[in-house]
Amino acid sequence: MPGREELPSTLERSSEEARRTWIKAHDSAVEQYGEGERAHRVAYGALKHTHEKVGDHWERKEGGRKGPSDPRSARPRQQGGRSGEGVDEQASREHLYGVARRLGVEGRSRMSKAELLEAIRKANRGRTRAAR
Repeated sequence: MPGREELPSTLERSSEEARRTWIKAHDSAVEQYGEGERAHRVAYGALKHTHEKVGDHWERKEGGRKGPSDPRSARPRQQGGRSGEGVDEQASREHLYGVARRLGVEGRSRMSKAELLEAIRKANRGRTRAAR
């Protein structure tokens, strides 16, 4: 099934560029691996190189920086690890603070970078749930 027909709800609320990236990677993965979960993982992996999840949608990374959002995206699948859930772990603390401010995260000024990452993940999950 073409990626345009399987577009996740978070991408429906995202820019055309984010949708195009996901669809192109998904369709290519379907050709190589077949339909299913693996095609979706590949598409999200490609998307995470240029975009980060903010609330219930995806936005271009700050400064147009490219590269995996989290260490898991950079490793082979067999090595496992925790996903960054679309939050750019390579971003500066200042950038993460700004994202947390936009999401209304309480107590953000006293949080470390690791705490900001987790708070943003939690806020993103809540916003995505509410938007469905």
